[in-house]
Amino acid sequence: MIIAPSAVLLDLDGTLVDPAGAITSGIRHALKQADVPDPGEEKLRTLIGPPLVLGLAEIDGVEPHMIDDLIAVYRAEYAATGMADSRPYPGIREVLAALREAGIDLYVATAKPTKIARQLLDIQGLTGAVDGIFGNDDEANGNSASKRHIVAAVLEAHGLAAEHCIMVGDRRYDIEAANDHNMASIGAGWGFAPPGELEASGAGAHAKDPAELAGLLLGNAAEETIRTQLTNKNNEGARA
Repeated sequence: MIIAPSAVLLDLDGTLVDPAGAITSGIRHALKQADVPDPGEEKLRTLIGPPLVLGLAEIDGVEPHMIDDLIAVYRAEYAATGMADSRPYPGIREVLAALREAGIDLYVATAKPTKIARQLLDIQGLTGAVDGIFGNDDEANGNSASKRHIVAAVLEAHGLAAEHCIMVGDRRYDIEAANDHNMASIGAGWGFAPPGELEASGAGAHAKDPAELAGLLLGNAAEETIRTQLTNKNNEGARA
C-alpha cells in the first residue's frame, strides 16, 4: 500500500543519521570525567532519542546537580568528533531525493536542540535535502521526552494538516507524537528502538530499511530503484 503524504516529518539520530557510537561514546566520556561508573553500552543506547537531561537522570551515580555539566562536556566532545563520525544510513540520501522529486515536503523533527541538529545536517551535507529543521530550543528543560510540541511546531509553521502528513522515526517518542496529532507514522526498523517498542507504541507501518521506506511512501518501483542504486554504489566501492 502506498501512503503518499504531502509532507514527511523525519527523526534525526537513528532515522536519517547513524551516530556510529558518537552519542554513546560522548556520554561515556562525560560520565568518566565526572567519575560516574560506566553503565554499559546497552544502557547508553537507550539515551538516543529522548532529551539528554532525562536520560542522564536515569544513570546510576548521576545526581540532579551534575546534569548540566555532564551535558556541557558531552556537547563539547560531540562537536569535536561526533558529528563528523556520524553517517547518513545507506539509502537515506536516495530516499530524500526521491521524495523531493515526487513533490513531498520534508521536515526534520528531532529532540536535539535545533542549533545542534542544523550543525549535524550541515556537516553531513543533508541540510539542502530537507525543507525545514525543527528541534528543541535547548535541552528541553527536563520537562518531558515528548516530541508532541516539535511536531506541532512543524504543522503550525508550514500550515500543514496532520492528516496529510506522516512521521518517520525509530523510537516510541516519534510514534507517540504522531499519534497525539492523529498523524500516520512509520517505524524506522534500522534505528535504536528495543525489540517491540515501535509495535507497542502503535506505529502505523514499519520499514526494515530506507529502501522499504521509499516503497511505503512512493511504491515498489521507488524501492527497487533505490536498492539498485545501493547495489551499484557498493559494487563501485568494491572495485575502487
